[in-house]
Amino acid sequence: MTPVPQKLSRIFRSVTPRDILHTFETLLIGLAGGALFRWLELPGGLISGAMIAVGAAAIAGRPMGLPPLMAHIILMTLGLSLGSMVSPQMLTNMAGYPLSIAILAASTFCATFGSSFYLQHVHKWDRTSALLAGSPGALSQIIMLANEQRADVAGIAVVQTMRVIVLTAALPLILAASGLAQHGGSAIHTAPATPLALAVLAAACVATSLLLRLVRFPASWMFGAMLGSSLLHGTGSIEGGLPSWAYAAALIGIGALIGTRFAKISARTLLSYMAAAIGSFAVAIVISAIFIAIAALTTHARFGDIVVSFAPGAMDAMLALALTLHIDPIFVGAHHLSRFVFVSVATPGIVHLFGRPQVDADD
Repeated sequence: MTPVPQKLSRIFRSVTPRDILHTFETLLIGLAGGALFRWLELPGGLISGAMIAVGAAAIAGRPMGLPPLMAHIILMTLGLSLGSMVSPQMLTNMAGYPLSIAILAASTFCATFGSSFYLQHVHKWDRTSALLAGSPGALSQIIMLANEQRADVAGIAVVQTMRVIVLTAALPLILAASGLAQHGGSAIHTAPATPLALAVLAAACVATSLLLRLVRFPASWMFGAMLGSSLLHGTGSIEGGLPSWAYAAALIGIGALIGTRFAKISARTLLSYMAAAIGSFAVAIVISAIFIAIAALTTHARFGDIVVSFAPGAMDAMLALALTLHIDPIFVGAHHLSRFVFVSVATPGIVHLFGRPQVDADD
């Protein structure tokens, strides 16, 4: 395994002035979009504004992108912020999670097959591509599997990305309008920690992230930082979190990071798959809503927490929204991590059993 210093040295040597300009452009556009939505007092405005602005610029042909090291820092910063919400009282609520996680697993299975059925019979997709496009979450694993199975990678990427974009932009507005989440652009935020406490927090988050990365834990950068921060805050060892400016920067960074997913999708490709993306999204939402109702009737969790936890969107986006909408981040994190693991483990088997049989015949 290559030592970390050598990896960092290689990363910095490969950075060109053009890469730096593209990064600054991405951040500036994200900042402008987040500031506009925050000024308009839209729920989740920093995230959704940055995401929409960067995504629109990417579709228009601008070279939007963030370097991997910066993306990792943004994800760890989000994890640190999520962990700072933890308290011993919050951890006592975890007793009711097994039932709701089981319901979520059933919801994921049904939404995957429901969306797949729609894509196969309405848009005439092959079974493998339809199953992969209908699988909520774990986008990187889905794309890798799509490449291996010779599926429609472009279509799958558009369907998956559009689902994330629509949920991240629309879910805060829907929750705020229905009274299930606070309206306005403010987000839940702890008081700033002392410089020494922040240094300890940062060290713990980096250490736990690297440890989870070493054992190939899913979403290791974000969940590792969340674990380190949660342990320190849950035990009462440290109080407080990031300064307001760093917290806002992290939310804008997450939005910009999501928006860059459109950088490799042309406008023509996006339009050609738009109907499939919207239709399969609608099917997934209807099925998820049924299981949300079941979870609300059979558990003691708050309805708003269940909605964000069961929303078939990206894990990082939904956890960031949990912060901005005053939703329980531990509840949301536990459920989205469970779905991530479920999708990562179950999808290859589902594709093998129910996907198209012609992959081997093409060899």
